[in-house]
Amino acid sequence: MEIRSYAPSDIREMAALFYDTVHTVNARDYTPAQLDAWATGEVDLAAWDQSFQEHTSLVAEENGVIVGFGDMDETGYLDRLYVHKNYQGRGIATALCDALEAAVSTPRITVHASITARPFFEKRGYTVVKEQQVQRRGVLLTNYVMEKLR
Repeated sequence: MEIRSYAPSDIREMAALFYDTVHTVNARDYTPAQLDAWATGEVDLAAWDQSFQEHTSLVAEENGVIVGFGDMDETGYLDRLYVHKNYQGRGIATALCDALEAAVSTPRITVHASITARPFFEKRGYTVVKEQQVQRRGVLLTNYVMEKLR
């Protein structure tokens, strides 16, 4: 596996990975209606590309396949972290998170973690600041504001 910087040519494969991962990996913690509201299959590719270019954005690749991606802004907010549904449990999220955390010098890193991702972040030393309900397309989803102080 190679961790590299994001390139705009990655965006379509990343959008497909996002949809597939949410609808399979997160299905144990969210209802079908919540999954559909979270990942509709219609990503604004231009907006995503702009966001990835403005953030520290990394891609994990294995044999020419994008197997994960993540991004963090300059304030230490970990915006997205997704691993391909067929590559779970191989240390990809850990490698991406390690690299993203090392890329910023902020004293605090924050993330809005899904129910599914919460244990991963807790193992990394993040603590829950609060549980919250976020609305996506009129549907409420539970997630957790979490932070890691360093």
